[in-house]
Amino acid sequence: MRVRTTAAVAAVSSLALLTGCGAADMTKQASPFANAQGAKTVTMSVQSWVGAQANVAVAQYILEHELGYRVDTVQVDEVPAWDALSQGRVDAILEDWGHPEQEQRYVKDKKTITAGGELGVTGHIGWFVPTYLAKKYPDITNWKNLNKYSHLFRTPESGDKGQLMDGSPSYVTNDKALVKNLKLDYQVVFAGSEAAQITQMRQFAKEKKPFLTYWYSPQWLFKKVPMTEVKLPPYKEGCDADPEKVACAYPHTPLQKYLNSGFAKNGGKAAAFLKKFKWTTEDQNEVSLMIADKKMTPEDAAKKWVDSHRSTWKKWLS
Repeated sequence: MRVRTTAAVAAVSSLALLTGCGAADMTKQASPFANAQGAKTVTMSVQSWVGAQANVAVAQYILEHELGYRVDTVQVDEVPAWDALSQGRVDAILEDWGHPEQEQRYVKDKKTITAGGELGVTGHIGWFVPTYLAKKYPDITNWKNLNKYSHLFRTPESGDKGQLMDGSPSYVTNDKALVKNLKLDYQVVFAGSEAAQITQMRQFAKEKKPFLTYWYSPQWLFKKVPMTEVKLPPYKEGCDADPEKVACAYPHTPLQKYLNSGFAKNGGKAAAFLKKFKWTTEDQNEVSLMIADKKMTPEDAAKKWVDSHRSTWKKWLS
């Protein structure tokens, strides 16, 4: 269901839409410009989901075209991105979905990472079924009834159990623990990436087949495939503290930005801009839809959004 900055003049790497099995760990292949001295260059980490790519695309476009920076992007998984940020290999994460262990280590204890403020978007992970299925079986949206319907979700990958489809194993997920602790007759099956998961869901929806999936908002796909959330046991503070014992829903998480502390202090206009970068769920979905569904390049999608939302991003530069 994520970004960074710093230093030396060179070619700008373009932001690619990622479709592999989660993001590769490129911590040791970070930009050669990270932590260089004197040049106006920013290095940002980009994760494999399209919402994160939308953040980076717009930030990159404004940094380059309005502030005169060179921008390099590095593909890093969620947890390794914190390590890279702490080491100064990248300068900012624009969309973090909550990593309390890393926050305690790097922000509170080592102080090598600085909180960069809220992104303006609230994230929520949950289990969803297509709305056409929820209309046919209204009680399917309560987790207590899922076992009654597990036969509807069987696939070759899940065997005699129902399939709970997840995306990349690198994403934040409690699903295996939830299935075990709630005693559900389901098997977690990873599609491999957000793109692969979307392909499967669109195919199921086209054929009006049942599916149960780990999914998250904000996400542009809801506009194309209406889905209804399955109610899990209510989330309460601390109910997910032990990963092995989780038996509650995912929280609603105001998504956060984080900066390398050295960059936060000495990153000049780029650091100031990234701290002020804050937009809405609707803004993010607008850009995500252009990238993922309309197949625009991230740069073209960012330009289109920037051209039509001048009053929004101008505030980030003041």
